[in-house]
Amino acid sequence: MRTIPRMADDVVERYTNLADQFGARIEATPDDAWDRPAPCEGWAARDVVSHVTDTQRGLTEALTGTRPEAGADPKSDWRETYAAFKQAIGQPGALEKNVPGPFGEMPASMVLGRFLSTDVLVHTWDLARAVGGDERIDPDAVAQAFSGLKPMDEAIRQPGVFGPKVESAADADEQEQFLNFLGRVTRP
Repeated sequence: MRTIPRMADDVVERYTNLADQFGARIEATPDDAWDRPAPCEGWAARDVVSHVTDTQRGLTEALTGTRPEAGADPKSDWRETYAAFKQAIGQPGALEKNVPGPFGEMPASMVLGRFLSTDVLVHTWDLARAVGGDERIDPDAVAQAFSGLKPMDEAIRQPGVFGPKVESAADADEQEQFLNFLGRVTRP
């Protein structure tokens, strides 16, 4: 039966599509913009990239036993870490393994499909906002992530996860409502 491998293929495709969009924002970032403040409290643009690559390194290590080294700057860090990460998640059976997740051990496919995909989606906007880049994020991924997070509202309101919701304007589109739900201030 091909159900689990096909599901794993879908999860990998979803994540890599979103991560490629994040990578495009990284590559478009001017070298003098890395220290600009990001929407995440206390973070600069470089910290957004570092967070995403640290998460990728952690899952790579959980799957392979080897943690990739961080690159010298945000762009090289992204390129090197993401290449190792894609290799790790592309290995046969990799996403069937149990790995540490935000709520304890869980299948890597769930960590990647549910948590890391949402994380890279939101941080694509965070990075774009910090550096003045393209702030539009994948509308289908927004809809999917938003519907998946709404039932977890109370569970995600904790330090290091998401802060308090921001009230959305009456004319807010789904992306803005999603970002406000995650505590992002989208309007002055």
